[in-house]
Amino acid sequence: MQITTRLEFDAGHRIPSHKSQCRNLHGHRYALEITLSGNIIVQDGLSDNGMVMDFSDVKAIAKRTVVDVWDHAFLVYEKDAVVLEFLRSLPDHKTVIFKAVPTAENMAAEAFRILQAEYTDTYGNSLKLERVRLYETPNSC
Repeated sequence: MQITTRLEFDAGHRIPSHKSQCRNLHGHRYALEITLSGNIIVQDGLSDNGMVMDFSDVKAIAKRTVVDVWDHAFLVYEKDAVVLEFLRSLPDHKTVIFKAVPTAENMAAEAFRILQAEYTDTYGNSLKLERVRLYETPNSC
C-alpha cells in the first residue's frame, strides 16, 4: 500500500549558469510530495491501526528535517561565491548551502536523502520511502 502527503514552503535560489531568467535571484512556492509504502498496520489499540503511517507523523518528520530548514531560506550553491558573499553580509539571514546547484532535481534528491533515514519500519510493516516529488511551480516537478 502507498500513501502520499504534500507540504508547501517558500524559498529563494538561483541557477548561476542558467541560460535564461533562472540565473537571477528569485523564489518559488515549492510543494513537496512524499510517498511511502508499507503494509497496513493491524494492531488493535494502536493509534496507527489501519494505516501505513499516520499522515500527521509523516508531515511532522518532513517539516522538522526539510521544510522548516528550507522554508523562507535562500538555497545557494556552495560554489556561487558572489551570492554567498552577499548573503553572508546580511545579518541573521537564513541561508542553506547546497553541494550541488539547487535545481528542483537536486533539491528533490537531497530531500530524499534526508528523509530516507527518517522514515523507519517502527511497527514491522515494511515502511519504505518510495518517492519524493518537488514542485517548483504548479506545473513543473
